[in-house]
Amino acid sequence: MSLEILNIPSWSDMGNFIPEVIFFGVFLLALLGDIIVRKKPVVPFLIVLVGSLTALAYAVAGLNAPEQTILGELVAVDGLAAFFRVLFAFVAVITVLLSWKSEEIMGRGREHKGEYYALIALMTGGMMVMAAARDLIMLYLSLELVSLTSYVMAGYMRNSLRATEASVKYMIFGAVSSGVMLYGLSLLYGLTGSMSFDGIGAALLAGKADPLALLTITVMIFAGMGYKIAMVPFHFWCPDVYEGAPTPVSGFFSVAPKAAGLALLIRFFYTTLAPIVGQVDFPLLIAVLSVATMTYGNLTAVRQDNVKRMLAYSSIAHVGYLLMGFLMLTSQGLQAILFYLAVYALMNLGAFLFVVAVNNSLKSEHLDDYAGLGFRAPWAAIMMVLFLVSLTGLPPTAGFIGKFYLFAEVIRREWYWLAVVGVLNSAVSLFYYMKIAKALFFTKAPEDAPVVVISPLHYVVMAVLAVPTLVLGLYWGPLKDMADRALEGFAGM
Repeated sequence: MSLEILNIPSWSDMGNFIPEVIFFGVFLLALLGDIIVRKKPVVPFLIVLVGSLTALAYAVAGLNAPEQTILGELVAVDGLAAFFRVLFAFVAVITVLLSWKSEEIMGRGREHKGEYYALIALMTGGMMVMAAARDLIMLYLSLELVSLTSYVMAGYMRNSLRATEASVKYMIFGAVSSGVMLYGLSLLYGLTGSMSFDGIGAALLAGKADPLALLTITVMIFAGMGYKIAMVPFHFWCPDVYEGAPTPVSGFFSVAPKAAGLALLIRFFYTTLAPIVGQVDFPLLIAVLSVATMTYGNLTAVRQDNVKRMLAYSSIAHVGYLLMGFLMLTSQGLQAILFYLAVYALMNLGAFLFVVAVNNSLKSEHLDDYAGLGFRAPWAAIMMVLFLVSLTGLPPTAGFIGKFYLFAEVIRREWYWLAVVGVLNSAVSLFYYMKIAKALFFTKAPEDAPVVVISPLHYVVMAVLAVPTLVLGLYWGPLKDMADRALEGFAGM
């Protein structure tokens, strides 16, 4: 067997793998720093923060790098991978900063604070690999790395029964979904005789698979990936995990693993199963899942009084909106997904940051305890309303532009009824988002309401998220161009 067939990796590949290497290296350094300097979590915090900023700088610098495959053709270096590198590194930086002043993470009785920051670095590196995987082995290994790290982070507050329950539920659902997906991947390898996405796509295009077997495999794989993005009917873990996990972890989960799951879903289906989409009514299947996901998420969120749980159901609904862009497997739909993911990261992290900041003082996430916060913490409350308006999709925020591109692509493909359902769901979301705004500014606080003190660091990070949320609603061209460039040369585009 020749070396060309083996595709042995070269050390020169590391030059195109720098952001991932930084995060994995930072993970080891943070653990080592935590062991050497006991009871001083500032050391691993600074290591992960500096490492995340460095990786973000390298990721931005690599946006226009030439496309190639590395590590024995297991990993793709292209515009899509570069886009998600930037997104994940940015989310990691924000999560590290908002965690530093969170009582749930840094409280006096909390243990293993340094390990928490190390896990953020490890999970971020794994998500970057997920977004770039182009082989079944790398797909599964990266997915399991992210999943196992997620289970630990969800149960970080190990003395909390709620956090323990969240971690156990996450692990059980995750194990089942991973098993189902792994069985589907093994059947796919058996049918095609190839592990690479390109090889599988070529084998399917040559008609080497039975249509019924292929449909079964597609459903199994879609179930595993659907679990990662909390798509109905694979969403059951999401509300309980988000409510039980520390709020900074919930905010991280609501954006980063969902984006990683969508990246994997996009790359796998666009490069592997796109040639055989015509054998089944794939657009109708995605449309039904999109409607079910957004409708269930929004209608259930209406009934919630716990703000964190409300945002959990809201995140399920937003997956439904994103699936609208996935509908036709077109470049315009994918561009809309990328743009919306970037916008969603800003506004959803901002909303969870407000919950973190308020929870430090109130030790509560209940909507009734938010009464009058608009006058007790006015600047934070104003920014929270901005995030809520953007999540609804109202102008002049970035959320409006994101939904506009998604709906425009659906209408352009003449799926008018789906666009109508999406608009109606946005109207439903306005109701429960404005319940929070009403509590902040139009509900009087009780006379014995505690003083709300918000950390200056949280104010700064909230402003870092709020400013682009507003600016991108007025001047969105650069971000749209970045999303468009991510598709140049991508398979099937």
